[in-house]
Amino acid sequence: MTKTQAVVLNGTGGPEVLDYVDIDLPPPGAGEVQIRHAAIGLNFIDVYFRTGLYKAPHMPFVPGKEAAGTVTAVGPGVSDFKVGDRVAYAGSDGAYSIERNIETRHLVTVPDGIGLDTAAAMMLKGMTAQYLLNRTFKVGPDTTLLFHAAAGGVGLIAGQWAKALGATVIGTVGSDAKAELARGHGYDHVINYNTEDFVARVSEITGGKGVDVVYDSIGRDTFPQSLDCLKRLGMFVSFGQSSGPIEDFTLALLAQKGSLFATRPTLFTYIATRDELTDCANALFDVVLSNKVRINVNQTYPLREVGRAHTELEARKTTGTTLLIPE
Repeated sequence: MTKTQAVVLNGTGGPEVLDYVDIDLPPPGAGEVQIRHAAIGLNFIDVYFRTGLYKAPHMPFVPGKEAAGTVTAVGPGVSDFKVGDRVAYAGSDGAYSIERNIETRHLVTVPDGIGLDTAAAMMLKGMTAQYLLNRTFKVGPDTTLLFHAAAGGVGLIAGQWAKALGATVIGTVGSDAKAELARGHGYDHVINYNTEDFVARVSEITGGKGVDVVYDSIGRDTFPQSLDCLKRLGMFVSFGQSSGPIEDFTLALLAQKGSLFATRPTLFTYIATRDELTDCANALFDVVLSNKVRINVNQTYPLREVGRAHTELEARKTTGTTLLIPE
């Protein structure tokens, strides 16, 4: 049994419920390895679990879905990973910890040329961008798309990736500073929704045609206006709800606004099998190693200051990717 530290939830609520405590870590079990984290990704899904919007499977609960580190011990029956391997993941609760045990089915090997901090910064957000642009809606040179929260972690990756695929890329942001950031990450047109009517601007940009697809992680504050940005038979992709959930969705609205399609995907459905996980991760690694997409870490916080990190994330004071650093 080893002593380590982790952030533990014993209940739901504000950032004050995030407790940084000592925990006992047993040796890895069958099919598991033990890893020491180099960096941990901060994501809005972590906030959803903290507030209770998403129900934790048990209490006490260690939140966090994304991290990268080094294998320090190998459990019985493990042959595909060894001590010293650099690994990353984006689908296993428990990332808010200095060390942890994890089933190898969640892990991918980080290739040479990608640092562990970069890997931790991009796994969840980058694989989200991968499935959104390549599987949920197949983006290509004929695509015109709208991406809300363009200066967020997923948005900055998706803007570059969509541009590399040849699309016309429109984004929304909440400030002029974030607009400048988005323009440097693939966006052809950026709309500040606090000073402009984004529906009217999208219509102007597209000559009244609308876009093929809207990617919306904001939720309540951008609905149903997102639907008004779509062309006939367009697709509304709701993959998050940072402003709160969409309520009272009426299916008939899709018919009224042009026989639209709507979907509420999540990454974990798209990487449910081992092959899907490795294919998605490898596509992400390839596009980063090709320099078509660059990963920037815009904020870091010590893991013990995770409450402050959550506060600033919810207040939209962060841009792009944020890491928690174990100490």
